Amino acid sequence: MPDIALTTVIALCLAALAAGWIDAVVGGGGLLLLPALLLGLPAGTPAAFALGTNKAVAIVGTSGAAVTYARRAPVDVRTAVRIGLAALAGSSAGAFFAAGMSTEVLKPVIMVVLLAVAAFVILRPAFGTAPATGPAGPRRILAAIALAGLGIGFYDGLVGPGTGTFLVLALTAVLHLDLVNASATAKIVNCCTNAGALATFAWQGTVLWQLAALMAVFNLAGGTLGARTALKKGSGFVRVVLLAVVFALVGNLAYEQWLA
Repeated sequence: MPDIALTTVIALCLAALAAGWIDAVVGGGGLLLLPALLLGLPAGTPAAFALGTNKAVAIVGTSGAAVTYARRAPVDVRTAVRIGLAALAGSSAGAFFAAGMSTEVLKPVIMVVLLAVAAFVILRPAFGTAPATGPAGPRRILAAIALAGLGIGFYDGLVGPGTGTFLVLALTAVLHLDLVNASATAKIVNCCTNAGALATFAWQGTVLWQLAALMAVFNLAGGTLGARTALKKGSGFVRVVLLAVVFALVGNLAYEQWLA
């Protein structure tokens, strides 16, 4: 592990705690965790080490949140795993295409989509707040596998930021889940995609395991607390956090596109 100041390690652990909470509630924890690693690692450290360490930390918090949700919310684990496996395939394909494509051209499009999503959620107060309609039929499950699995998985491999938030929105719309159950299902899907990415980074030797282990403890605490908060506060609370994360993502993309 590179030589990192104690104050920086503490700051990274606190970022992991906050990112775990955000990710468990509505997705988007990577918006905080990955930039923190990019800034906190010594100058000259290849970005691949930040990406690999990020995945090693995130998978622990995501798994903790998934277990907490599964114990307390009626999650269809079988459907979630099927979507997750499709997302794993989609993210692999996205990563393949990303190697020969500039993602900068996609950022303005993504910002427009996110603003449209925010407008939809604001104008439709009941979105995701009604109770789930019961088990989804085969057509809706196939649609979720195609959109939330292959489609958003492809986006995750190609671009990345906001994948968890997009998953929550897609699962709510396609499977007619409330936002709490959509967040729970998204965590299981995220576990599948994170596992595949982590395996690749580990094989490449770009994971700082000691730092990741320390940060993962805090990320796990944040993820577990976030899942409990979402279950306790309900879909209305998740809706507010969702909008906050969407606007934060738009701001982050705008900064990278025009100011960085």
